[in-house]
Amino acid sequence: MDFRIFTEPQNGASYTDQLELAQAAEKLGFEGYFRSDHYLTMDDRNGGMPGPTDSWTTLAGLARETSTIRLGTLVSSATFRHPGILAIQVAQVDDMSGGRIELGLGTGWFEKEHTAYGIPFPAKRFGMLEEQLDVITGIWGTNPGKTFSYEGKHYQLSQSPALPKPVQNPLPIIIGGSGPSRTPALTAKFAAEYNAGFATIAPLKERIDRVRAACEHFDRDPATLVLSIAGTTAVGATEAQIDTRATAANSTPDALRHGGFAGTASEVVDKISELKALGFTRVYFQVMDFHDLDQLDFLAREVIPQLD
Repeated sequence: MDFRIFTEPQNGASYTDQLELAQAAEKLGFEGYFRSDHYLTMDDRNGGMPGPTDSWTTLAGLARETSTIRLGTLVSSATFRHPGILAIQVAQVDDMSGGRIELGLGTGWFEKEHTAYGIPFPAKRFGMLEEQLDVITGIWGTNPGKTFSYEGKHYQLSQSPALPKPVQNPLPIIIGGSGPSRTPALTAKFAAEYNAGFATIAPLKERIDRVRAACEHFDRDPATLVLSIAGTTAVGATEAQIDTRATAANSTPDALRHGGFAGTASEVVDKISELKALGFTRVYFQVMDFHDLDQLDFLAREVIPQLD
C-alpha cells in the first residue's frame, strides 16, 4: 500500500502552511501530498482565515519546492475552469514538478462558494464533467504537430494546437464518488484511480463492485485501476492526543473511528488492513491541523511500518 496526506486549505491555511506540511510529508516518506479545490470554508470556527488559496497556483509553487512527493487535487471542480485552460495548467505544473502531478476531477458541489465568488453553478454538472474529461485527455493525447477539435454541448474547440503536453504520458486522473452508473463508467474510461470517498466500511464493497463491472463492460482489466480511500485522521499514543486531534478536525474520536482513521496505531492498522482486504492499495490521511507535524511523524513511525 502507499500513503498520502490530504488537506483542506480553505479552512484556513496560507501557502507557507501548506509548504511546511508538504515538505514534512516528503521528508517522512509519504508518497503524496494532495489538497482539496475549494474557495470557501465549510468550518466557520475561524472564518477560513487567511482566506482561500487556489489549488493549481499552490501546486505550482509546491512543484518547485519539493522533489519527490507526488502532488495533486482531490478533487478539482469542473465548474472552476474551462477544460482547455485546465489542460494547460496541469501540463505546465507537471513539467514544473518533473512529472509528479495527478489530476483529481469532479462535478463540484458546494453552491455557496460559487455564489460567494461569482462562479456559475449549473443545476446539472455531470455532462460538463464528462466533456471536460473528453477535452483534457483529447488535448494531451493529440500527437505533436496535429490539432484537436471538439464539438460538445458545453465546450467547443476548433483546431487547438493541443499544447503543452504533460511530462507523464498518460498523466494520472483520479475520479471519485458514489454514483451508481455514470461515475463508474467515467472511471473505467478515463481514470487511473478510483477514490471511494471516506473510510466508512459498509458501502465500499458495492461501490468497488460497480466500478469493476464498468471496467469489464469497457473491456478494461479492473486490476489496472488503483482503488483508494480517504479518511479524516486523529491518531495518537494516548486518548488525550486522539481527542485533541479529533477536536481539531471538528469531530469526535468515536465518529472518526467509524468514518475515518482514528485511535491508537493498532486501531488504525486494523482498519487499514480491513480496507486492504477489500482491494484498496492507497490511503489518503486527511490532516486538518497544518501545524500538527507530530501526527505525521506518528503515522510514519507507528502506523505505516506495520502495513508494509
